[in-house]
Amino acid sequence: MKQQLQLSGTGVALVTPFRNKAIDFPALARLIEHTIQGGVDFIVSLGTTGEAITQSSEECREVLSFTVREVNGRVPVVAGLFGSNYTEKLVNALKTYDFEGIAAIMSSSPAYSKPSQEGIYQHYMAVAEASPVPVIIYNVPGRTCSNIEAETTLRLAHSSDRFLAVKEASGDLAQAISILKDKPAHFQVWSGEDPLTLPMIACGATGVISVIANAFPQPFSSMVRHARAGELQAARKWNDLLHDIHPYLYVDGNPSGIKGALEMIGICSKETRIPLVPLTDQTYQQLHRVIEKAGLLP
Repeated sequence: MKQQLQLSGTGVALVTPFRNKAIDFPALARLIEHTIQGGVDFIVSLGTTGEAITQSSEECREVLSFTVREVNGRVPVVAGLFGSNYTEKLVNALKTYDFEGIAAIMSSSPAYSKPSQEGIYQHYMAVAEASPVPVIIYNVPGRTCSNIEAETTLRLAHSSDRFLAVKEASGDLAQAISILKDKPAHFQVWSGEDPLTLPMIACGATGVISVIANAFPQPFSSMVRHARAGELQAARKWNDLLHDIHPYLYVDGNPSGIKGALEMIGICSKETRIPLVPLTDQTYQQLHRVIEKAGLLP
């Protein structure tokens, strides 16, 4: 219960570093230490930013186990690889997975199938029933091609206290506000888009699962802490510092952009796995320029 209560504030969706097509575990250890020392409140392993879909089941287990060992209880660890459009298979995986050291799972809405709202509801209720740990609903229509409407998120939140939060990455502030207005007390709303985190917290959100916090955990987590404390002037200072960086992290896709930034600050290689490819030289130079202008290069 203690870890569950601490699941708010700045979460970081860790990248999975690669070198010569293999997982670079020393770089992953550097990244974990970098983000924890930078003040993040929890870590999400093997989400979209972690390229879980291009890793084998064995690699995913190795990365998650390594992350739990390296974190060593300092912050909660969320497993982000429990999204699927095959509900029965996902339920069976949840019943057999080893969740030692895992505070919660993050589960994206079924992709490609484009289910109805009733289908999304039934899918998540099956996940909640099978999961031995709290569930974070992940709404990311840009990737799944279907939106979890506010009414469905609220229906889920009111149906089971197994649902801890929603990572709202729809980009629709009005939708997020609708959830915040009518959610039950136990349920949190988190930003799923870094540039919208400050306004979402101002509207009542309690956290974020961030991409940029891989490279710049200290300024981003400082922004979140000030925003949650109602210190909006201080929060805006940190938000403005990072504002021009955000767009270049996505020009060539995620996590290609953030891996480029991590290479610039000496944490890991910019290497990705196909079908993702590293930043183009042009984007790399543009990203380098805005990071340098912000004074965030080593």
